[in-house]
Amino acid sequence: MNNNIPLAERLRPHTLEDYIGQEHLVGESGIIRQMINAGRINSFILWGPPGVGKTTLAKIIAEASKASFYTLSAVTSGVKDVREVIEKCKKEAGNIFSSTRPILFIDEIHRFSKSQQDSLLGAVEQGVVTLIGATTENPSFEVIRPLLSRTQVYTLKSLDKGNLESLLERALKNDAILSKRKIEIKETDSLFRFSGGDARKLLNILDLIEQSTEEDKTIVIDDETVTNKLQENPAAYDRNGELHYDIISAFIKSVRGSDPDAAVYWLARMVAGGEDPEFIARRLVILAAEDIGLANPNALLLANATFESLQKIGWPEGRIILAECTVYLAASPKSNSAYKSIAAAMSAVEQTGNLPVPLHLRNAPTKLMADLGYHEGYKYAHDYKGNYVEQQYLPDELKNARFWNPCDNSQEAKMWERLQDLKKG
Repeated sequence: MNNNIPLAERLRPHTLEDYIGQEHLVGESGIIRQMINAGRINSFILWGPPGVGKTTLAKIIAEASKASFYTLSAVTSGVKDVREVIEKCKKEAGNIFSSTRPILFIDEIHRFSKSQQDSLLGAVEQGVVTLIGATTENPSFEVIRPLLSRTQVYTLKSLDKGNLESLLERALKNDAILSKRKIEIKETDSLFRFSGGDARKLLNILDLIEQSTEEDKTIVIDDETVTNKLQENPAAYDRNGELHYDIISAFIKSVRGSDPDAAVYWLARMVAGGEDPEFIARRLVILAAEDIGLANPNALLLANATFESLQKIGWPEGRIILAECTVYLAASPKSNSAYKSIAAAMSAVEQTGNLPVPLHLRNAPTKLMADLGYHEGYKYAHDYKGNYVEQQYLPDELKNARFWNPCDNSQEAKMWERLQDLKKG
């Protein structure tokens, strides 16, 4: 056995029976298992955190369906690479001896530009390839609408404690290296906590502990050992880039928690580590809307200006622009009322479906629409005192619903007071 092959790769499952987690997708009634059993694999995108089995699942599907498997990384591949793979797939599709469509797996598909995603549309729509994408980012924001309409999105979850226990047991029992070592498990709390629901992290931590324990010594797994080993070498278990997610998480939480010193520190860690500056800038824009929000609307303006300035100024001076925005956002008052309002409204949409738009709010560009009552009874707000008139704007089923609730800050207090004054007349 080659000791240089990471444990996570040595234990990568090749069948659904060996796959741990995601029962809602691969269990007996799971949609992906049903597709494999039926021999009809449709294009889809796997959305979930790192280390939960997205790549592994794609490979299992290809192996089970006996399909050719092509893989591209959105980090290193361009439009030219996509077109070359699609041409190979077209030739294969024209082979009368081929009974399955080739599978094209694109890791980190959210990093593909619009033009790169556009180059996939024809092949997916015509059935030249079955596209399986993997992303840690919300596809609704990162994948173009035409591609989303041609694929399904399946959400993968972080592994729970039971999944991690099963994974640990399998590693100790089945791995060619670990199974030959004397191992004593005393505690697993730190092991599971540092893993954070990520299978690869758990296995890489085990790998680190095994490699740092002399062959004639017993491998002890307890909270103290795990913590000490990770403090000695915090990036050792991060061979596939998971530290990227840990640090951006710490950065976001520091800004949200109004700690500019910690926020700038984590920013410096990202800068020193060669993080994509635009990735940081995008997160600042999201933070400005999600966590500062209406408590300081200027935050979104500054974050957007930061993103645009970074593109003009470039690197390394761009780090100063990022630092200014980071400190400003961390020091700003916080509100998540806008974030909570869209979440509540989306929940209502999911529960109530496509409720009809009230007739008086509908547009009436034709005589037929006008005859049907479209636009009739609509009150033009600017014709009334204070540019306000009491009127129903929600569907009848939701006419008394409330989605926005102001947070406790002076900016939103003024907004709320103004709305109440308008309603009083």
